[in-house]
Amino acid sequence: MDTRINSIRRQFNRSAEGSYDSHALVQRSMAGRLAKSLHGWMDESEADGGTILEIGCGTGILTELLLNGWPCSSITALDIAPEMIEAAEQRVSSFGQSARVRFLPADVETWAAEAPPASFNLIVSNACFQWLRNPKETLGFLRRLLRPGGMLAFTTFGPDTFSELHESFAEAYRAGGMEPQRHGLSFQPSAQWQIMLREAGFRSIHFDRSIEQERHASVRDFLLSVKAVGASTSEAASRGLGSRRLFAEMFKKYEDKFSIPGGVAASYEVILIQAISD
Repeated sequence: MDTRINSIRRQFNRSAEGSYDSHALVQRSMAGRLAKSLHGWMDESEADGGTILEIGCGTGILTELLLNGWPCSSITALDIAPEMIEAAEQRVSSFGQSARVRFLPADVETWAAEAPPASFNLIVSNACFQWLRNPKETLGFLRRLLRPGGMLAFTTFGPDTFSELHESFAEAYRAGGMEPQRHGLSFQPSAQWQIMLREAGFRSIHFDRSIEQERHASVRDFLLSVKAVGASTSEAASRGLGSRRLFAEMFKKYEDKFSIPGGVAASYEVILIQAISD
C-alpha cells in the first residue's frame, strides 16, 4: 500500500483516539444536510428494504442518522482507519442497531473495484471524497455497484475551503521573498465533479454549494482543530516550511485580515452532490 494511504490511515487513527467528534462541527453539519437531502427518495427506495453503502464512515455520525432515518435499511460502512471503525461500532451498539450494519476496514478505491455489481440502492459519503486518489475511476466503480436507478449522494469540500489560510500563507511567502506554496489538500470544484460523474455514466446530477464559517479563538486553535479531524496533509514541499518566521508571518497576516469578534474566521466551501445511476 502506498505511503499516502498509510499516512491518511495514521492521521485518522489518531483522530479517532483523540477528540474527533468535538472538533468535527462542519462535518457533523454536512452529515445532517446529506441525510436530510435523501428524504423522499430513500423513503420510496426503502419500501422493499434498502441497501446502503457508506464510504468513510468515520466515527459513525452519518451512520447513526441513516439508521434512525431509514429503519428498514441495512448498511455496509467502510473506513480506511480501523480506529474510526471501532468508534463507529461503539456508537451504533450504544443504541442497539449493530445487527443492521456491517463495518469493514477498507480503502474504497480498492474495495469498490472488486465488490459484486448492483449491490446497493444508495451509496453515500460525507466529507471523504476529497481524499480519493483516482476519483474518476472510483466513480465508475461506484456506479457499477449501484442497482439501476440507484443514487450516489455525497458531500465534499470545494476549492474555497480555508481561503483565509491560503491567502495568509501566500502573503507570508511573498513577504519573505519566496514563491507561494500550497498548504493542505487541493479540492475539486463542483463543475469538475459533475464532469467526472457524467463520464462515469451517471445522470440527473444535482449539486448544492454553500460557504460555512467557523470561529476559532486564534489561528493556532484553528490549525489544531484541523489536525484533530485528521485533515493536516500538506502538498507543500518540506524545504523551509518549518521556518518559524514563515509561520509567524502567516499568523500575523491571518489575524490582521480575518479577525472577527471573539477570534478568527475559517471558511469551508461545502458541496453536496446527488447523481442517479443508469
